[in-house]
Amino acid sequence: MQKAREHWSSHLGFILVAAGSAIGLGTLWKFPYVTGENGGGLFVIIYIACTFLIGLPVFIAELIIGRAAQRGAVGSFAFLSHNQTFWKGVGWLGVLSSFLIMSFYSVLAGWGMNYVFMSLTQFWEGRTPAEISQAFTILSSSGDITLFWHLAFTALTVAVVLPGIRQGIEYWSRFMTSSLFVILLGLVCYSFTLEGFGKAFNFLFSPDASRLTAKGVLQALGLSFFTLSLGQGIMITYGSYMRKSDNIPRTGVIIAVTITVISMLVGLMIFPIIFTFGFQPEEGLGLVFKTLPVLFSKLPGALIISTTFFILFVFTALTSSIALVEVVSANFIDLLGWSRRKAVLVVGISCFIFGIPSALSNTDLVFANWKLVYGKTFFSTIDELVSTWFLPLCGLLTAIYVGWFFDRKQVEHEYRSGTNTIRFFRPWIFFVKWVAPIAVITIILNTAGVINLDGGQKEVEQEMEVETVSRS
Repeated sequence: MQKAREHWSSHLGFILVAAGSAIGLGTLWKFPYVTGENGGGLFVIIYIACTFLIGLPVFIAELIIGRAAQRGAVGSFAFLSHNQTFWKGVGWLGVLSSFLIMSFYSVLAGWGMNYVFMSLTQFWEGRTPAEISQAFTILSSSGDITLFWHLAFTALTVAVVLPGIRQGIEYWSRFMTSSLFVILLGLVCYSFTLEGFGKAFNFLFSPDASRLTAKGVLQALGLSFFTLSLGQGIMITYGSYMRKSDNIPRTGVIIAVTITVISMLVGLMIFPIIFTFGFQPEEGLGLVFKTLPVLFSKLPGALIISTTFFILFVFTALTSSIALVEVVSANFIDLLGWSRRKAVLVVGISCFIFGIPSALSNTDLVFANWKLVYGKTFFSTIDELVSTWFLPLCGLLTAIYVGWFFDRKQVEHEYRSGTNTIRFFRPWIFFVKWVAPIAVITIILNTAGVINLDGGQKEVEQEMEVETVSRS
């Protein structure tokens, strides 16, 4: 007999938890550097389109699956599909994605914890902007320091998840998510005064088709899934803690709008710094750590502002990491009958161990030839594997299940429970059934080389390269 399911204490509490999980470092860390690598403008527009036309319908679908089954990701698919192996595998794919993300996420968040300590010591004093930026390169190649903070953040996550849903996850998410909004708005207001703000605004919102490839479109889709916490089993698990009276469609829209607004604010905070101080928007995964300390060093009260920001950076990472650990732990609790304590500790220790190669990615201590073989570090390999392939694939299969295999009457019942707005059910199910699968399949086929949406652009680029060489 299934144990009584713990529920969120309030609908607002759930929205803050879900928003915190979704915002996380997907917006503070991943959005700026992926946008920078893909030329801004058109990429941002496609990211927003993917969020609302593909991500939002799948987000609602995941909540419906979780609330209908009242189980974790694997248990939900097993229960609703009458224990069919394939659909249980979809649940496991989401759990695996959460596990892999946590393994490198804690490394990234650990760097944030280190920057709290560095801020307290005012490491920027007497250094030029280039030297302040270079500090991250030194940090990321220091395996012992990175490993220490990787362990510290994993332990912090485990400590928050252990008490449970209301006393642990919901309690801390309320505080951390609301605090993020305040500090972010303050930093955006300051960035508005920088001379590079106009250039940053144009970079973010002026479309330039020549700077985006079909691979960039897949990255935009993967980013929308990453920032909405889709394909990871998170929203299925969180949906299982929802009451029947909770309004799922409205919740989905609120979260999608919140994520979009926060992403734009983060862009308007970071890119003015980049253009003002002469950095490159293609700096990569260390973009936040290389640019923001430069801004903080110029502000009065730099110690307080920098320390506060990186504390909130860690808090924001924590709202996502607790979701990642909860997803994996909830499945062991549901399927194996483990106690919460045992499940959380086993998951936490496992994530730390698997994350060691990511922590040492910029050293020669583990997998010294990894970058030579795969073209990128172990950290970046796992990040790209999950973001570019696992999350869209899991989201695709979730949409196919809800649109084609889940009992239509039960789907409609769950959609309508807690809401008076029923006229959007048909458009929503249409997007889940047709638009999301077709879009994801098309982009995946292009990335796999089955179709080529980049052909024309690649020819133009090759002609430009030839012309440049001939002139030189």
